[in-house]
Amino acid sequence: MPSDAKILIVDDHEETLYALESALAPLGYRLARATSGDEALKQVLRGQVGLLLLDVRMPGVSGLDVVRYLRRLEQTQNIPVILLTGFDADHELTATAFGLGVADLVMKPTDPWVLRTKVRYLYDAYQRHRALEEEVRELRALVKGPAGTEEPHPGPALPHPDARVPPQRDSPAATSPIDRT
Repeated sequence: MPSDAKILIVDDHEETLYALESALAPLGYRLARATSGDEALKQVLRGQVGLLLLDVRMPGVSGLDVVRYLRRLEQTQNIPVILLTGFDADHELTATAFGLGVADLVMKPTDPWVLRTKVRYLYDAYQRHRALEEEVRELRALVKGPAGTEEPHPGPALPHPDARVPPQRDSPAATSPIDRT
């Protein structure tokens, strides 16, 4: 994933979007916003999203519905999600959220310093993960060899490891014909 992947902030209240953008601006990451679950899904599916800050309760498609959908698709299933809620996080919400694989569940209003710390860690970890995946793809392409064959590039043949091992003294091959009489 390019290093210019954005952080998508999703909330149905304009003042919350503004507050979250203000809290995250010092990190210097690209920020984008969406005011509904549908709009969030469209932006994520277009690509270039490296982290999702997502309100749990929104009209229409809820934050949990967005996460359920994203986890079903291979290209979006590993995008880190921080769910935000202005209500008390009861046991059912917490169990559902973490069962879906969200990275964190945060109460609004949130401490900007704490939010920046969580976002920086999750965003950077996801970027490193994607860079490693890309490196693995490149290495696999090199190993496949010419024209996509499954065999590695031909190189000098190595002798069988047993070819250089001298016979052991205790083995029958190590005794001379004179000793056998």
